[in-house]
Amino acid sequence: MSELWAVVPAAGSGSRMSQGQSKQYVQLYGRTLLDWSVGALLSCSQLRGCVVALPKADLALDKVGVLEDARVSLCAGGASRAESVAAGIAALPAEDNDWVLVHDAARPCLSQSDLQTLIEAVSGSGVGGILALPITDTLKRADESDHVSATLDREAVWSAQTPQMFRVGELRGALAAAQANGYAVTDEASAMEASGFAVQLVRGSVGNLKVTYASDMQLAAFWLKELHPQEVSIEGRES
Repeated sequence: MSELWAVVPAAGSGSRMSQGQSKQYVQLYGRTLLDWSVGALLSCSQLRGCVVALPKADLALDKVGVLEDARVSLCAGGASRAESVAAGIAALPAEDNDWVLVHDAARPCLSQSDLQTLIEAVSGSGVGGILALPITDTLKRADESDHVSATLDREAVWSAQTPQMFRVGELRGALAAAQANGYAVTDEASAMEASGFAVQLVRGSVGNLKVTYASDMQLAAFWLKELHPQEVSIEGRES
């Protein structure tokens, strides 16, 4: 029977946050974004283990929060997301036919409902998939002067989220092929698509946002309150 694992690439600097520290270590309600994000995965009873790929220099830091969980192990990440995910997969004690969830370190508001919906959809069909949302905004293509050059059809366009769930062996091979071919991988689905695999879209939620800019912290704080009202209501924990 296939097992379920997770990899969290957390070796990036998150420079767009302008917080003076790596984005994954910024705190909300007394916990880092990384802690919230990994914790959402660990709340899934099916999960066998999770590898978090950190900057090499951070491996010597004391583990805190959910990183102390017995199911969590650390590895050194790479210079890119794809390299960090590949390193995380290599560190998993998983079989090729097992499933792996890859989740953003700065996507702290993943609900158990969305996570289970993804797991059930992928496990039931045997086709890898990602959480995603249909685009509702009107999309514009810009030219080199930042003028509108075209209005795009949004009807078949979705915004990709994480987790993204694929067979361990297939994702490992797709990432290796992308690297060998010089293909820039922005998420795991793009590597799978480039290798000819089908990827299903599983509808997620607007609350499962990725914290990219400092202004996203306010939204993340709101959604964490919705998901964890008792935990975040402890006086003095918000920062």
